[in-house]
Amino acid sequence: MAVVVERPASGAPGTSASPDAQPVIRTSSLGKQYPTGTWPARRGRPVRALEALDIEVRRGEIFGFLGPNGAGKSTTIRILLGFLHPTSGSASVLGHDIVSDGLAIRRAVGYLPGGIALYDSMTGSALLEYLAQLYERRSPLRASLIDRLELAAADLRRPVRDYSRGMRQKIGIIQALQHDPELAILDEPTEGLDPLMQHAFLRLLEERRASGRTVFFSSHVLSEVEQVCDRVAIIRSGVLVASSSVDTLLARRRRHVELKFDGQAPALEGVPGVSQVEVRDGLLRCDLEGDVGPFLAALSGFTVRDLTIEPARLEEAFLEYYAPGSQPAAVATGEPSP
Repeated sequence: MAVVVERPASGAPGTSASPDAQPVIRTSSLGKQYPTGTWPARRGRPVRALEALDIEVRRGEIFGFLGPNGAGKSTTIRILLGFLHPTSGSASVLGHDIVSDGLAIRRAVGYLPGGIALYDSMTGSALLEYLAQLYERRSPLRASLIDRLELAAADLRRPVRDYSRGMRQKIGIIQALQHDPELAILDEPTEGLDPLMQHAFLRLLEERRASGRTVFFSSHVLSEVEQVCDRVAIIRSGVLVASSSVDTLLARRRRHVELKFDGQAPALEGVPGVSQVEVRDGLLRCDLEGDVGPFLAALSGFTVRDLTIEPARLEEAFLEYYAPGSQPAAVATGEPSP
């Protein structure tokens, strides 16, 4: 029923995250179902969008929420912001109850919805000012964000109807962060950005963390999640299926090894973590899982000309939970709960 992937936020310079701090987001058995059939006679089973979600997001961390389209990521975000009411369980955001204090939550956070819709008749600058007024707060970061995301002054004077998809996404990011929110909730934030802007955006997230702010963002782009997230949750069909720090999860993943040698092949049978050993014409290939120490020790005394150990990737862990026939199940994380 659960798996949450965590890279200890204490390892990020400048972060104020602590396992003992009050969680910025906390959910308890959070669930959402939709009825099926036609009104008034509802036929068929309810559609389960989210089931028994238990997560905690710590202050000063970047928390990734992973899953393919339709997994329940956007539904979860809308519940956390009070746009949808859960059918079971409870949750709080910045100490506010999601059911009774939805307006206070939306005023306090910065929010970027997936597939953001903007007022096409307004100019970019007018739209940013209008959206800032909804928060009833100043926008100390607007100028810096405009510069970092390379929106020219001439672009901001144009109506939004003339904007490309990438420019619309930039406006969405700026409006979510311009008032320096304590918590930013971002739904697929790099959608539509070119690689250069994706890189600039990830640097912005790291700076948010360094300043003690918290970021919760959903994504299916695993490379960016692996690069910046302290912890992640993997969700499948509305059910949380994984929980561990990113570093710990990657350490358990199987890596591919290629070794070129002279003379006798290294004896790797029985070495912890080594499997699928193939030897041919001075080339040894195998899979390696867990600690590399025993593997390296087994190479002592042999003539190794070249050694390549592919780094573990979050993608492999993700695909493991989405492989055909796999079922969500309780998984031991090897780490204490926060």
